[in-house]
Amino acid sequence: MSTTVPERTAAPTGRPSAVTPELAAASPAHRRARVSRVKIWIGTVCTALVVLPVLLATVLPLPDPDAQELSARRLPPLTDGHLFGTDQLGRDLLARVLSGGQVSLTVGILAVLVSGLIGLTLGSLAGFLGGWTDAVASRLAEAQMALPLLMMLLLVVALFGSSIPVITAVIAVAQWPEVFRLTRSLVLVERGKPYIDAARTLGLGRPAILVRHVVPNVVKPASLVVLLLLAQAVLLESALSYLGAGPERPFATWGRIVSDGQDYVTTSWWIATLPGLVIVLLVVGVNLLGDGLRDRPGGVGRLRFLGLGRKEATR
Repeated sequence: MSTTVPERTAAPTGRPSAVTPELAAASPAHRRARVSRVKIWIGTVCTALVVLPVLLATVLPLPDPDAQELSARRLPPLTDGHLFGTDQLGRDLLARVLSGGQVSLTVGILAVLVSGLIGLTLGSLAGFLGGWTDAVASRLAEAQMALPLLMMLLLVVALFGSSIPVITAVIAVAQWPEVFRLTRSLVLVERGKPYIDAARTLGLGRPAILVRHVVPNVVKPASLVVLLLLAQAVLLESALSYLGAGPERPFATWGRIVSDGQDYVTTSWWIATLPGLVIVLLVVGVNLLGDGLRDRPGGVGRLRFLGLGRKEATR
């Protein structure tokens, strides 16, 4: 009885496998890239729909936002040339929303710039110098974050007034720990990299190393956090205005417009709803834009927030 031994085929001598375009398109990295692009586009469109009209409010053919016309009170949207309708005093709601957006965006942008500068400076010094500098700055940040945010804002506004500089300063003080903590962690990672030792070997002092080499490597991820904080700053300013602690009249802010229209929400829903939707559109747009920029391939991704995957500088 004979046994037949199956023949063995020779292993292919070429490449064992190849990545086809279909496999590449189905990979998790490619999906993340698509999602990040979608986030960037949607975030840009949502943000532009709010920011551009606010910037162009002074040149657009709009009525005076403070002009009252009692005979045209609470007109619905798209009535008699009023795109957003009118409020309880006959004022054009679109003109008031755009005018209030100038105040809210000014406060928000100035607040995040100041908080970003404070957080970047203190975080860089604390992470690079260490010692008592790190201890003092970290304790200040922890003490700041332990305070109830909205209660602290209301207390400061009650003590020092509700002017735009005061509100801008108090929001900036409330937000700087977020930038500080991220900057400090990034600087700690950068401080242990070989190019820092090379710079010291070349005779560079600590101030020069920090300013010329470390700070440029942490500015980009820190700036994305500042962008995300813009949405929070606008919400804080709107919350203060809604509670009556925002910029004093005659400034029209988004929070005050919503507060003035809440009594008419059942009969004239647009007075409070449309300004609220504008706030939601801006906040969602800024958050999507920041998330998309953070997650895009080749940009500042999640690992890069921890200092990983970055090209080390060669000095």
